[in-house]
Amino acid sequence: MVVFIYGFTAILGKLIVLPAVEMVWYRMLIAFLALGVYLGWKKRSIAYPKEAIVRFFGVGLVVAFHWITFFHAVKISNVSVTLGCLASTTLFTSILEPLITRRRFVWFELIIGLVMIMGLYLIFQFEFQYKWGIITALTSAFLAGLFTVLNKTFIGKYRPDVISFYEMGSGFIGITVFMLLSGGFASGLPVASAIDWAWLLILGIVCTAYAYVVSVEVMKELSAYVVVLTINMEPVYGIVMAYFIFKDSEYMSAGFYAGTAIVLSAVFLYPFVLRKWRQLAERRAKRELVS
Repeated sequence: MVVFIYGFTAILGKLIVLPAVEMVWYRMLIAFLALGVYLGWKKRSIAYPKEAIVRFFGVGLVVAFHWITFFHAVKISNVSVTLGCLASTTLFTSILEPLITRRRFVWFELIIGLVMIMGLYLIFQFEFQYKWGIITALTSAFLAGLFTVLNKTFIGKYRPDVISFYEMGSGFIGITVFMLLSGGFASGLPVASAIDWAWLLILGIVCTAYAYVVSVEVMKELSAYVVVLTINMEPVYGIVMAYFIFKDSEYMSAGFYAGTAIVLSAVFLYPFVLRKWRQLAERRAKRELVS
């Protein structure tokens, strides 16, 4: 369900007329308020050590920049290009997780990452007119991998809903400061139309507050890499929905679909390779015990 919700996020990003920065500003504000109401209703304490709150604030800024680059990529290219490139989050996570969490590198994760690079190269070659959208989407994918791994380090110590509350708040504050310094409020608060407000409420409450808490919660049981792998179903749903909703603007070349298919094939191949790798490791361990 959460994967389907994430797939709809890019659709909302194209439907909402506001620029990316203002859109994320509203998104994080709505999510922050929704999470605040939820925590108050549940009577959950948000009194955490200062060091932890500072770390949450840092990750919240990464999340904000990830969403800004994500929606900006949608605006300057389209939903299909953005989601196709976002699948590379798995590649970045396979590199970042061992570096940050001290988990050892797994050789086949890197091989799968190389296969993804081949797919991304095809996308870039056949959709060069969207080069800045591709570069922006890849930046967003890197940031998605980074904040997912960083959030993994919090799990087990802190509640996912409180983590999300602080991260949404810090992202909102960070964007507010940026807009103040850049003159974003020179003509007052960003004005959203009635239909934009409807989409923003869905984006902020359902696609952010709810989905973000659930994705952080599942990290109690799964590695950051596997979480990202699961979320990578997002491009499948998103590209299909975008094609039927936006029609011609989402029709891409055969090279794009071939590149995206390579990326997604690498993503979905991972669980099977992992299972085989674990079976081989168990057999080796048994042989060593016998000998």
